[in-house]
Amino acid sequence: MAAAPHIEIDRRKMALVVAASSAGTVFEWYDFFIFGSLAAIIGKHFFASAGPTQALLFALLTFAAGFAVRPLGGLVFGWFGDRYGRKRAFLVTITIMGLATFAIGFLPDYAKIGVLAPYALVFLRICQGFAVGGEYGGAAIYVAEHARAKHRGFATGWVQVSATIGLFLALGIILIIRSTIGEAAFADWGWRIPFVISVVLLGLSLWIRLKLEESPMFRRMQEEGTASRAPIAESFLKWRNLKTVLIALFGLLMGQGVVWYTAEFYTLFFLQNVVKVEPRLVNWLILIVTAAAAPLHLFFGWLSDKVGRKPVMLFGLGLAAIAYFPGFHILTEAANPGLADASAKSPIMIIAAPSDCSIQFDLIGKAKFITSCDIARNALTTAGVPYRTEAAPEGTFARVHVGTEDVASPDGRSLSATELAAVRKDFDARLKRALVTAGYPAVADPARMDSGLALLMLLVFIVAASALYGPQAAALVELFPTRIRYTAMSLPYHLGVGWFGGFLPATAFAIVAATGNIFAGLWYPVVIAAIGFVVSLLFLPETYRRSME
Repeated sequence: MAAAPHIEIDRRKMALVVAASSAGTVFEWYDFFIFGSLAAIIGKHFFASAGPTQALLFALLTFAAGFAVRPLGGLVFGWFGDRYGRKRAFLVTITIMGLATFAIGFLPDYAKIGVLAPYALVFLRICQGFAVGGEYGGAAIYVAEHARAKHRGFATGWVQVSATIGLFLALGIILIIRSTIGEAAFADWGWRIPFVISVVLLGLSLWIRLKLEESPMFRRMQEEGTASRAPIAESFLKWRNLKTVLIALFGLLMGQGVVWYTAEFYTLFFLQNVVKVEPRLVNWLILIVTAAAAPLHLFFGWLSDKVGRKPVMLFGLGLAAIAYFPGFHILTEAANPGLADASAKSPIMIIAAPSDCSIQFDLIGKAKFITSCDIARNALTTAGVPYRTEAAPEGTFARVHVGTEDVASPDGRSLSATELAAVRKDFDARLKRALVTAGYPAVADPARMDSGLALLMLLVFIVAASALYGPQAAALVELFPTRIRYTAMSLPYHLGVGWFGGFLPATAFAIVAATGNIFAGLWYPVVIAAIGFVVSLLFLPETYRRSME
């Protein structure tokens, strides 16, 4: 049978389609970047009973909780979108997402309602993540089903740009508020403002989306009676479709998740919490890089219309896998040369019995981390300094060797909570003096920072992310038939991006805490990007000339 002719859309209507579809993605990334960049402050407010390292880890895991439920949201809203329409699905998703984000701004913290505070925070993140599960797929599909075939990569590139706009808004608003009210007030109550003003984005998004009509391809499918009655079963129980889902997941999406989050979020976390660069300066650097990402998304989307989706995305995956380790070393030396110098001249070593050293990773908050080795690791990880561990005889307490000085670490297993707090405080003070004596800076010195070199490395990371992300929406939409497109695309997207990308900060942080190597967390994105490169190279079909009709 001859394919039905594609329905042409005039430019003015296409602009509305792109704007409405992109609005939700702006909202999604605005919310997630605000929460991610403020994880340390949120941890202190909602996990106050934990130590500083655990509070930060719990905040990162709460950030990740929203990603954990995204695949479920993808299934639910994907099924809904394939059965009842793209427009209806993303009107529901934007509403749930927006209300959950807004509510965080008014949520009482641990000091006000105790243990209910973190539970309420996690619940709101889950609601937000569930709604996001149906947001991206709907936006990308809606644009692609309106766009002309020769410009599909460029048109869907605007959906990818909207992620950058969301990040840019988040960083800009945080920077303005911090500069206006001061760091102390921002840490106390000002962090709530970005969540509260998100209601403006919600209102604007709903207003634009209510002006839309249904996708022409979906309308025609309904008129012809060819819509799938069981899109979930058809997507994942038929091998032809399941095979494509698996290639998309392992070839593109888990790689895109870690590459994007490394470039846009882990760099911010690394510079602030590990390299100890002043937060406002970090925000400015990421703001500049984020601004550069917008035209790069469009460029790589446009390029994929000319040379194909596959070579452009392979370039992004390959560059990420090759550049991360040398790039983050250069970034550290440029941002905090004092830390790099001290690490080379006075390396730190924890000398401890192996049985006393556990992994600083606790999902349920029951671990105490009170052995002498754990106390030493906790203190050094919080200080953001690298260290190595050397085995000592069993039964001996740990000590931290800094330069030429040894600092004995206390063991808290036989101490009361009050006694443990006192010896921790004493140990932290002694360790801080030893670090200062050895030349370790408490914070990065802005006068010694090579901002140009740091910015160059951040741009390398963002080029890799943009090359992979820019053409991705078009590639994913082209992989699946109209009748199951929303369902089949949404689940692998949120497994790859939501799980592999969303858990990157907490996973990388735990690896760093376990090894003492501030760069060890990079093994996670490097290995995932390398796997994605190989799978895409061998199995991913080229789709840029494929008909979507």
